[in-house]
Amino acid sequence: MLDMKRIHRQNFLKVTFSCKAKNTAKKMTVTALSLGLLSCIAYPKTETELMKSERIKNERLTTVHSPISNQSPYTGKPVVYQVFTRLFGNTNTTNKPWGTLAENGVGKFNDFTPQALESIKALGTTHIWYTGVPHHALATSYLNFGISDDDPDVIKGRAGSPYAVKDYYNVNPDLAVNPANRLHEFEALIQRTHQHGMKVVIDIVPNHVARRYQSLSPRHDNFGANDDTSQAYSRENNFYYIPNTPFELPEGVADTVLGGKATEKNQHPLADRRFDEFPAKWTGNGSRAPQPDINDWYETVKINYGVRPDGTYDFPVLPEAYRDKSAAVHAAFWADKSLPDSWYKFRDIAIYWLDKGVDGFRFDMAEMVPVEFWSFLNSAIKQQNADAFLLAEVYQPDKYRDYIQLGKMDYLYDKVGFYDTLKSIIRGEGKVSALVSANKEVADISSHMLNFLENHDEQRIPSADFAGSAEQGKPALTVSALINKAPFLLYFGQDVGEDGSEDTGFGDPTRTTIFDYAGVPAHQRWMNQGQFDGGQSTAEEKSLRRFYEQVMKIASSNAAILGDFISLHAANLAQTALKSITHNKIQSSRPHGYTEQQFAFIRHAENDAILVIANFSAHATGEFTLTVPTADMMEINALGGSFNSAVLNSLSINNANNTTLSNNPIAVKALLSHEDSTMTATENGLEITISLEGLESKVFDLVPD
Repeated sequence: MLDMKRIHRQNFLKVTFSCKAKNTAKKMTVTALSLGLLSCIAYPKTETELMKSERIKNERLTTVHSPISNQSPYTGKPVVYQVFTRLFGNTNTTNKPWGTLAENGVGKFNDFTPQALESIKALGTTHIWYTGVPHHALATSYLNFGISDDDPDVIKGRAGSPYAVKDYYNVNPDLAVNPANRLHEFEALIQRTHQHGMKVVIDIVPNHVARRYQSLSPRHDNFGANDDTSQAYSRENNFYYIPNTPFELPEGVADTVLGGKATEKNQHPLADRRFDEFPAKWTGNGSRAPQPDINDWYETVKINYGVRPDGTYDFPVLPEAYRDKSAAVHAAFWADKSLPDSWYKFRDIAIYWLDKGVDGFRFDMAEMVPVEFWSFLNSAIKQQNADAFLLAEVYQPDKYRDYIQLGKMDYLYDKVGFYDTLKSIIRGEGKVSALVSANKEVADISSHMLNFLENHDEQRIPSADFAGSAEQGKPALTVSALINKAPFLLYFGQDVGEDGSEDTGFGDPTRTTIFDYAGVPAHQRWMNQGQFDGGQSTAEEKSLRRFYEQVMKIASSNAAILGDFISLHAANLAQTALKSITHNKIQSSRPHGYTEQQFAFIRHAENDAILVIANFSAHATGEFTLTVPTADMMEINALGGSFNSAVLNSLSINNANNTTLSNNPIAVKALLSHEDSTMTATENGLEITISLEGLESKVFDLVPD
């Protein structure tokens, strides 16, 4: 959630009883809340007892180093397919700026048919992140279904921001064929997704909610319902207040509501250039002004987690020693603590969705909520589902390890380091050495750092302001998807080169809108009226889709991906420089050989190893020799693999004796659409003679069957 325009004690009653889960009777502890929500969570009796039990069983519910479930049917890394649910199945191509639902259409849960789900799965997908599912504020009226209208003066776009949630216990009525049956339609989608071998992830946004949160569920009191609004801060309040002061719309907002047409006939009965809120609340991004700025997240209000206005904490601080403790130990730490009301409300929301069959959450703007809350929430989630997938938005690298180790997050976006550096290379502005450095900076937590090239916050690769062509992103896909064992995220339409160029209203072109009713042209052509066969796609779009399927198959199914990483970049740069000096050559503007525009690395695990080389330049490299140094090959062997041990022994012996090696070639198999090749043992290691076309990637299986 980066785009500023988008940005917007109870005590426990514990009863031990026996409940049957998966045909196994086990003692559980029920947590009964005054909210009326019961959740079955296996909290330990004491921390000491738990730690003793863990030592005996030699297992943890979660660890810092390996968040990937052993139960996964995939042999590679997790692949997350982010779909903007409202847009995915929409076949309407009108795309009128600020168009209504009736004019521009909207996608539904039911659009995720078996054909659609198999098309998603073909990209190696293990998890589908359905964006925009919880019921958020929107301009379309559903009064006939007993749902209160939302005020368009505090809505961005007509369809609204999915991060201004108004009811966490239900789903967006836009997404249902029958809005009265909307929750059941989503439950059916969860079941269909599971039947196709994939898991379900949805958003939770603990930092803020819609300006007017109004849940219809009897499960809990609405946020703010019991607040003492005479106080700017109280630990038990859900919001922060500006006492005795009314809220005012940001200057200039009224002129933009519904595209500046709010005063036209039949636009919206609540569009009146004002929003009644007294006293005013703090805005979602932390603005304490009763009249926030137009660039503030004015459609939302900030949640109070017991952080006083001066920044001090009104709750227990998690001890530093808990960095390497399991989620179960974290749960035990919080079990007897008295905590702010907002903590329990969001814990109950997460458990509610887990009970519905949701398999994980993407947490928006997690860095704006204290780490201690995440320890509390995520440990409760892991008690309910040890394999729950927890992804968080954190953009401050100095806080990464806190949110992973203390906050018990499984994964964070690697945006500020890896993505931003990779983007500069795609645009022809950066060097691969900078990417190697960015990757090294998070080497100790690399298994937790999710890579991506697109998501709803970022520009589409083919957009003019990014790369201008989907082809430019192909080497970046190869590198980003294969460089580590952490999940990789794909955004719907990315695989067919969607450029996000449509001007649909509130959303900016270059990013596919998340605020407006719209169709997504390149994706619609692939969708082909629900066939999902590319029947209307261009030849270029079909070719790109095939490339994505090939790369993502390696990422999701090759065992080497879950192993270790060896960069070949520095060694081969050095060789290029040495050859240039030896032959008294000066690098031209179009150098041949290995340069800062190529990236080669190895991924290896036990008996599996792959060689990856990508060319970020639009120009061909010409033929050159790529070397895998002897020391690196011996490292692979030392890890217990069986990679050509006879050759490695030959390398070791002959290097020691300074003798000439035989040149018997070693066959290596192509894993993308290029030719197989051979590698030769030399005094330098293993060498492969290779050439790359502009923007080409090559991936070789070094241990073919």
